[in-house]
Amino acid sequence: MVRVTDVEASLRFYRDALGLDLLSRRDFPPGRFTLIFLAAPGDHEAQVELTHNWDPESYTGGRNFGHLAYAVDNIYAACERLQQHGVVINRPPRDGRMAFVRSPDGISVELLQAGSALTPAEPWASMANTGSW
Repeated sequence: MVRVTDVEASLRFYRDALGLDLLSRRDFPPGRFTLIFLAAPGDHEAQVELTHNWDPESYTGGRNFGHLAYAVDNIYAACERLQQHGVVINRPPRDGRMAFVRSPDGISVELLQAGSALTPAEPWASMANTGSW
């Protein structure tokens, strides 16, 4: 479960940029929260739950999460798609194996190349880290 502060920004990140499938969204007015479930395409067993508490709250010190790890078929294509959605690649996939980005709520998301690492390629191989990951 990941706590989010802006549902639409989070959906643009997790669904549109990261490419997860939206499985369900349910609002619970009496409890003043929304639950959204997403999963990797073709693997709906491993789900990510986004929880949005309607009343403003600041999530610090790990109250929202540590980090997610997500395997992708092509790490370079995934990072390019994220960039096209305005997402900063904090730790580029220089090794063809691993990258890190952050969600709109600052959640660190680790992208891992499914299977063997890809051959290092530009522009990724020489790209510097940006911010923290």
